[in-house]
Amino acid sequence: MIILLIYVAIFVGAFFAVKYVAASTTPKDYTSLKTVTFGDESAVRPSRAASIISVVSIFLLWAAFTGSSLIPSFLHAPGAFTGTGEFTYTVEAGGETDDATVTVNVHDKDADGTVPDVALGDGFAKNDSTSIVKYRSKLLRVDQNDEQGRDSGAQIVAVNGQAITPGGEVMTDFARVAMTPKGTLNIVPKTGWQMEPIWLPPPEDVAKRVSDIATDGFRNFTLLEHLGFSLFRVVVGFFFGALIGIPLGYAMGLSNWFRGWFDPIVEFMRPVPPLALIPLVIIWAGIGETGKIILLFLAALWIMAIAARSGVSGVNITKVHAAYSLGASKWQIMRHVIIPNSLPEIFTGARVAMGVCWGTVVAAELVAAEKGAGMMIMVASKFQNTDIVLMGIILIGVIGFSIDVLMRWAERILVPWKGKS
Repeated sequence: MIILLIYVAIFVGAFFAVKYVAASTTPKDYTSLKTVTFGDESAVRPSRAASIISVVSIFLLWAAFTGSSLIPSFLHAPGAFTGTGEFTYTVEAGGETDDATVTVNVHDKDADGTVPDVALGDGFAKNDSTSIVKYRSKLLRVDQNDEQGRDSGAQIVAVNGQAITPGGEVMTDFARVAMTPKGTLNIVPKTGWQMEPIWLPPPEDVAKRVSDIATDGFRNFTLLEHLGFSLFRVVVGFFFGALIGIPLGYAMGLSNWFRGWFDPIVEFMRPVPPLALIPLVIIWAGIGETGKIILLFLAALWIMAIAARSGVSGVNITKVHAAYSLGASKWQIMRHVIIPNSLPEIFTGARVAMGVCWGTVVAAELVAAEKGAGMMIMVASKFQNTDIVLMGIILIGVIGFSIDVLMRWAERILVPWKGKS
């Protein structure tokens, strides 16, 4: 929640900052004020400044909340406590009370975890020491070395002068000290705002993992081979989905019979998530490459069919009437009116379908895959290798974004009339 609020604050601040800079550096052009651009999708272009600020903000937040060495330490969010901390507990036994000190060494997982040496003290409550790994907690029976322990009726009644009872807790300057129902102290060092590496590793750890796997490979295959097989499956599944889906969509958009026959099937299958089809695909096609490609094919098929049908249905009827009035045949209308005017919808559907296929490939590679980005992510998750999981997610996102950029570029080249009447 804190990260989200910070991101929202950065977004709002950057929005007004970019608007102010753009307004102060762009000369007044009163002619442009006469042009209506609001609501014209073709007139909207992504702000490069906003894109750069967005990516940099996400990186800085990631680095700040993981204690990354790639940014100055003053940008780090408060981290987990490390070092030596102390607190005092008060024991009551036989109507008498005594104080003792607990010294705690909170250390990194790979750092020195030596238990501090402390003097026992003179009272019946003896000083204690322990060692705890950062982000972890530890139960400590402080009465084990006392002259009068819990078994003889001794009871801890206060921590740092604050009364405590079973089930209660006291906050110290470095940890939360809670008491279990049996009277044992549970020491929980403060974790701060930074994420534990097992949940979210810093960017440099992910980058190092990319370098290591690119050099040494993962499960007998190089990183490029894993990504290449995932890309191959997605492209082949999407290709066959488009190859059948687009003609099917055209037929549904042009023929009452085809729409009546296939519309129930398409509308029934459209909301069914591809993941729900995995058991059926395994039964029908087994666990080999064929099953994976069939799953991706089904993920793209219905999207492409609906996109093509929508593209045909959205053709301006006046253009069709104009073509007929000029003596065009049905094939000429199909070639010069329907196909060109439906291409923008088809390209939009293709971008959506490719995104769905990329989202499905991870699940498709769960089925006895020996290679692929999805397999790499799932195997790494079983061993809590979060850096590999994050690496795979980032690479899948980068490749998917690159494909989307390529498709948008192709759309601008092949369909320059998009957004124009």
